[in-house]
Amino acid sequence: MWCSQENLPSPKTILSAAASLAASAILFRTIANDLIPDVVQNSFYSRLQKLSSQITVVVEELDGLTPNEMFEAANLYLGTLLSTSTRRIKVNKPEKEKQLLVTIDKNQGLVDCFKGVNFKWVLVSSQKPASNGKREDHSQSEVRQLELSFHKKHRDMVLSSYLPYILNKSKEIKEERKVVKLHTVDYNGTDYWGSINLDHPATFDTMAMDPEIKMALIEDLDRFRERKEYYRRVGKAWKRGYLLFGPPGTGKSSLVAAMANYLKFDIFDLDLKEVQCNSDLRRLLIGTKSRSILVIEDIDCSVELQNRDAENEPKTVEDDKITLSGLLNFIDGLWSSCGEERIIVFTTNRKDRLDPALLRPGRMDLHIHMSYCTFSGFKTLAHNYLRIQEHPLFGDIEKLLDYYKAQATPAEVAGELLKSDDAQVSLQGLITFLQSKNKMETAWQDITVGK
Repeated sequence: MWCSQENLPSPKTILSAAASLAASAILFRTIANDLIPDVVQNSFYSRLQKLSSQITVVVEELDGLTPNEMFEAANLYLGTLLSTSTRRIKVNKPEKEKQLLVTIDKNQGLVDCFKGVNFKWVLVSSQKPASNGKREDHSQSEVRQLELSFHKKHRDMVLSSYLPYILNKSKEIKEERKVVKLHTVDYNGTDYWGSINLDHPATFDTMAMDPEIKMALIEDLDRFRERKEYYRRVGKAWKRGYLLFGPPGTGKSSLVAAMANYLKFDIFDLDLKEVQCNSDLRRLLIGTKSRSILVIEDIDCSVELQNRDAENEPKTVEDDKITLSGLLNFIDGLWSSCGEERIIVFTTNRKDRLDPALLRPGRMDLHIHMSYCTFSGFKTLAHNYLRIQEHPLFGDIEKLLDYYKAQATPAEVAGELLKSDDAQVSLQGLITFLQSKNKMETAWQDITVGK
């Protein structure tokens, strides 16, 4: 609808109104100067000037549909700075996590001091307008962002030092709170993997293995973890392979769990019998994470690997199976460089059955023999199960294990120690068990424990 000329104010009226407003402003300023103290006026003008020198950095939760790593890092970091003076906090319990996640709540602010400079953070939350009049899911309609305010002279420090500091700090917090997970093959999953929490209690302290071998393994793991730049400099993928070999019951699986708990690395348990072809093998590798342990147990009997020479023959319907060359490419080919700080552990009861191509450095870098229980291993088990470090029967057990070489696995020794909480009864039962084991093993030589 068009307005008629009769309804428009005349130029004279407009000029009169402008003059009236100007006069009112002058009058107000005169009254303010007369009535408001100079201290209050100076404070007001100082605040206005301070506001004009502030910069606000906006960190949105999402970059399109992709989560913003900076938002996640800052949100996690700020949760550690909450104090008793914070009026509102947000508490969350992720489904597969053990600890509560405490973060700053919406429209709440806090101040962080970095290198003597105060930085103010505020979590701002708003509702995204619905599109086409449709009601959207609440989790999708809420828009969250963190606003960081500071003096403009600190702009370079924020971008070059403060924000990178928060990213690194959040990684440290994640490592401290990380719950190690066990992943297994699941073809219904998006990346072929499904996971549960790994609640295995094994540690290096509880492992009944040779102390020197145990220490050498720990040192090797520490050295590997600290060599990121070394691997980059020599042009190799940041990964390492271990072969655990020995009789059943010697603690190979427990050692893998101890390694995972020590490094805080997730375990990806790969059963080659469930893998249908080489392409699936590659997809499974891509689905694993950095800082993880890929475990292939019983490599000697988990799958019938074809001889590489036979792979040049005409293909048949059986060629969909995993081949030895496919497995080797999986271990140290181009696909193995997808990810960083990855460990591959193979286990076998019979090392002599493995193809020599699997055993060379770069694929299985360190070979660890998991032997029958020794006396040092027994002492670890005795402390774990009976809470004793010395006993009069220890001498007899040492003779049976180290002198007569009774072939008992740590699992068998642990089973005997579990039979009674009374140390005397438990150890005497173990001696009887070891004597019977030794007699059976040496009967063909007509040797008994008493000789």
